[in-house]
Amino acid sequence: MKLCIKLCIMLLGLLALSGCSGLQSVLDPKGPQAKRLAELIWIFSGISAVIWLAIIVVLLKAVLRRSPDRPDPLAIGAPTERRSIVAVAAATATTLVIVVVLTLLSYLSQRHLYAKQPSAVVVKITGHQWWWDVRYESDRPDHVVTTANELYIPAGEPITVRLAASDVIHSFWIPSLTGKQDLIPGQENELQFTADRLGTYRGQCAEFCGWQHARMGIIAVVLPKDQFSAWRTAQIRPAAAPEDAVGQKGAAIFQSKACVMCHTVRGSSAGSRVGPDLTHFGSRKSIASATLPMSRGNIAAWVLDPQGIKLGTNMPNVSLAGEEIDPLVSYLEGLR
Repeated sequence: MKLCIKLCIMLLGLLALSGCSGLQSVLDPKGPQAKRLAELIWIFSGISAVIWLAIIVVLLKAVLRRSPDRPDPLAIGAPTERRSIVAVAAATATTLVIVVVLTLLSYLSQRHLYAKQPSAVVVKITGHQWWWDVRYESDRPDHVVTTANELYIPAGEPITVRLAASDVIHSFWIPSLTGKQDLIPGQENELQFTADRLGTYRGQCAEFCGWQHARMGIIAVVLPKDQFSAWRTAQIRPAAAPEDAVGQKGAAIFQSKACVMCHTVRGSSAGSRVGPDLTHFGSRKSIASATLPMSRGNIAAWVLDPQGIKLGTNMPNVSLAGEEIDPLVSYLEGLR
């Protein structure tokens, strides 16, 4: 009996420790909304664990108890029947109380999570198969910033995220910062949260949306307010034209290929909105919606064979001669 209880406690401890920290964990909250959700998870988990242990104890007691022999197995004594009725009634009442308490806690938490306040930043995120279009809105059209798969946030400031989908249902989720919210075609949903701690956090599409659902990640970067302002100012600027011969050759290759049919590079003739905006592509931390870390080698691998990395992606394999690869990668890497 004691060994069983010890094993149960060890298993629960390992389960808790397995998700308590990291880039993508609901048990490592970095903002008030995430903290409220983490508290709710611990309360639900704790109560559920106590209930589970109580049931195990009762079952073990029933299995291990040696009942006295009865001449008539169908005969039930009045005291035994009364105890059974009281036990069932107590268990029913306890269950009802627990359900009501948990429902009330969930309701109060939702009131806190969905409370509105003035936002310092408003971002519209559109889900595609399988990447995120991130658009920082502004009253001034020349201050609207569009990027992809990365969300930069000023620390300590509430931000509003407006969510839409272009194809199927997706779900926006950055566990360390906020809860889940669906992106539904034809409907705009809204989520508001605050990030208290500086750092980089990973998010994920939490609704199965197709073949590469597992590789539809998003990175959230929480910066001090002045660094966020500097980042946004830099993002407003168009892409700088390459000054070196290799970069200039890469720009010419980019303009001559099918790249311009899908992507935007502000400051150049590429202005399509089918795929991610590449204006400051080289300054990002990852490629293909957090599938690969940003590096020269990964840029080359993605350009040469996107289907080999993310099968089913809408980016086709582009025909490139051997001598065109290095200049094109240099140009993309230089988009900062």
